[in-house]
Amino acid sequence: MASIVKRGRSYRAQVSLYKYGEHKKLTKTFATKKEAKLWTLEVELAKGEGKELAQRSTTFSDFFENWIYLVKINDVKETTFQNYVRTLGVIRNLFQDIQLKDLNDIVVQKKIDEYAKTHSRKTTHEVLLKIKTSLRDAYARGYIANDFARLVKTRGENPTKRNKALSITDFKKLRNHVLQHPEDEFNVLVLLALETGMRRGELLALRPENLYEYGIEVRHSISPTSDDTSLKTQNAKRDVSINKEVFELIRKIPVKENGHIFSFGGFKQSELLAQLLTELDINKTTFHGLRDTHASFLFAQDIDIGYVSKRLGHINIQTTQNYYLELMPEKKHQQDADALNLLSAL
Repeated sequence: MASIVKRGRSYRAQVSLYKYGEHKKLTKTFATKKEAKLWTLEVELAKGEGKELAQRSTTFSDFFENWIYLVKINDVKETTFQNYVRTLGVIRNLFQDIQLKDLNDIVVQKKIDEYAKTHSRKTTHEVLLKIKTSLRDAYARGYIANDFARLVKTRGENPTKRNKALSITDFKKLRNHVLQHPEDEFNVLVLLALETGMRRGELLALRPENLYEYGIEVRHSISPTSDDTSLKTQNAKRDVSINKEVFELIRKIPVKENGHIFSFGGFKQSELLAQLLTELDINKTTFHGLRDTHASFLFAQDIDIGYVSKRLGHINIQTTQNYYLELMPEKKHQQDADALNLLSAL
């Protein structure tokens, strides 16, 4: 049942809802009676289609929170769930008290564009993907009137890549240094990252029982934000061969009380790596950059991409091609020279 009441120069429209034994009312004020009539008609039609109109006055932030704790918590890994929790903070800051009924592609696009001003395109895209997934769920449940999520786009620029692969020259320089100073446990960790291309979490998760002659069983990964030690993907479960010299250096490291070979060290490995690279006058990169360096070095030596993909624990070769097929500078220069020579010989 709908009603429209004139209040001063405006009109208040009201629609009664009844569901599950509860009476609720939706109200909205308009400047003209025509607008009020149109709104009540739309609401009555939606009500007749069984839409969950009462839920539409819920703020998007509250809906997203309920959604991740009731739905996503059972669908994703603990580390992924923690990403959703962090995204909740972003959404509360961006959308504040905006209700589901007031959302559309323009509203969401403006909020995403606002977020993109201070964040990378990749980070913005990851936030938007979570927003889109929740909006599709809201539409399926009748909480929003339109499935507009697909219309919202990621914008913004990507910052300079932080995890760049080292040049062959810097790769050799760093490798020689850590090999010559194995008394520092961190140097062995860096060496192993260069030698295997393992992720930082996989390295920190190593236990003595993961070592064999001469190789490493990659079975777990440590995260600073979660107690979940499962690997990123099923393909990440793999065996990685290493040479005898590196194997013996790892075996000499005293096992910690928690059963792991390497100390977590408050997860300050990134800072320690930055200090080490500065001391050696090597261009800065990250631990993931050491993984890139390992892959790039193998490519530079013409190692089969299928082997490299399995060694890195990628889900398929396409992933390896998309993210790691960056030639080291020296190799690229050689390839350029080879290509020009071939063209000149035509």
